[in-house]
Amino acid sequence: MVDCPAEAQAWFLQGYERLTLGQIQAAEACFIKALLVAPDFPEALINLGWVHEQNGAIAQAEACYKRALIFRPDCVQIYLNLGVLFLHDKRFFESEAACWRAVQIAPQNPDVWSQLGVVLTCVQREQEAERCFERALEWDGHHAQARFNFSYLLLRQGRLQQGWPYLEARPRDERWAPPAHSLLWGGEALAGKSLLIGFEAGYGDMIQFCRYAALLKARGAHRVGIVCHPALVRLFTTLSALDSVYSCDNDLSVEEWDYWLPLLSLPYRCGTTLDTIPASLPYLAAFPEDKARWAGCLPSANCRVGLVWKGNPRFENDHDRSVPSLELFAPLGQITGVQWISLQKGAGEAEAQNPPAGLSLVALGGDLLDFADTAAVLAHLDLVISVDTAVAHLAGAMGKPCWVLLPNYLTDWRWLAKRTDSPWYPGSLRLFRQARVGDWSQTIEEVAQALTARLLQTSDR
Repeated sequence: MVDCPAEAQAWFLQGYERLTLGQIQAAEACFIKALLVAPDFPEALINLGWVHEQNGAIAQAEACYKRALIFRPDCVQIYLNLGVLFLHDKRFFESEAACWRAVQIAPQNPDVWSQLGVVLTCVQREQEAERCFERALEWDGHHAQARFNFSYLLLRQGRLQQGWPYLEARPRDERWAPPAHSLLWGGEALAGKSLLIGFEAGYGDMIQFCRYAALLKARGAHRVGIVCHPALVRLFTTLSALDSVYSCDNDLSVEEWDYWLPLLSLPYRCGTTLDTIPASLPYLAAFPEDKARWAGCLPSANCRVGLVWKGNPRFENDHDRSVPSLELFAPLGQITGVQWISLQKGAGEAEAQNPPAGLSLVALGGDLLDFADTAAVLAHLDLVISVDTAVAHLAGAMGKPCWVLLPNYLTDWRWLAKRTDSPWYPGSLRLFRQARVGDWSQTIEEVAQALTARLLQTSDR
């Protein structure tokens, strides 16, 4: 720590303690007080910059980091922080430059190689990114962040066998704890054994990978259960391979299971390749009584199309995967013979009440209580058009035709690269990819042309 007045150091240490406790606002106040006493205190500047970054104050964070560099010109952490900051702001050239500077200072530091790999991945220079991740792992073969970052690159390229082991380095979901007396399944024989699939990730992940219950049964497991979000419980009872479905809110301390496994580890432990993806559709369904109830809520039409344009705003790449405004779908309103059904819940739900002129939209989102309700509505639709969110996975799992709108920037690994279909949902999903970062207009125009062609084919039959 720099030689500075004791008062400033005391404020800094108090701020750092607050930061470790997650008290961001209190930490910010302490760092500011430290800097009032000692304006050139680099450690306080670095930490205040990080706090500004978490609060979305990008300009202030950048100013703090750059001022700290005056006093710590060879501080690797400052360059790494700037690299991350610039990347989040999509200032790719500056982000890469900051990471290269960190590499020059500390070429044996796996953190710097991993972060440079992330930047190069984001700008789709994947061969260079792969070399960076390899360099990081040469210095530290167990480096969790490098392994996790590398997994996304490999899986997106379809190199599943290489990618699954690296995905095991992902941060663990702490929202649920496995049963105390069960063992983590490592691929042992399951004949006569029970296995609980652990709660992890988001709705779409749970819907996509719950299918592995059938593989576990095929391996001899006599009982398979799953822990999921409350909104998925009813839906998952339609999956025949599952014997038990629990909400993550349930206390499972009295349940006895031989093994458990996190959801996203299932493909790895089952040895999934592109050629062996378990893709027997449908594997989820709507309840007949729910279908009957929802039938009376839907208007008659020759073609009913569900629409979802926003995902969960808490998702790290939601800004890019979600369409910013329903107004961008206005061209679809010019297509005759279509009744649009909004399945949007949460973000965008209010927007569905005031659709663009000409877009005949029935807003059902507020009436959908869980995903079993959503499945019942999907059962009555001819097509679903959705961004990369849980409804797309549900449509695919039900074998319902679904067109998925994908962003150009950081397309999720499960959609692979450049494909217009999905081996996870063969014959069900069609992928429409953004040609340029942030430009949804061309993608929606392609959807409009495809829908017009589909309607013409249907009318000719």
